[in-house]
Amino acid sequence: MPKIKTNRGAAKRFKTTGTGKIVRNKAFSNHILTKKSTKRKRNLRKSGIVDSANKKSISRLIPYL
Repeated sequence: MPKIKTNRGAAKRFKTTGTGKIVRNKAFSNHILTKKSTKRKRNLRKSGIVDSANKKSISRLIPYL
């Protein structure tokens, strides 16, 4: 079997933890920030963990990370 190419766009967006979970950054934090509350913007800065429904497809994109 040949090696699988890593999706470079996904490699820049996702990282894996030591326990095998996939970490992501949250969306909706780039523009139109005036109508969003300070609490909401603060919580968008934190990273999130990829849901189990999407984990399989994302781990295919980043097989060696």
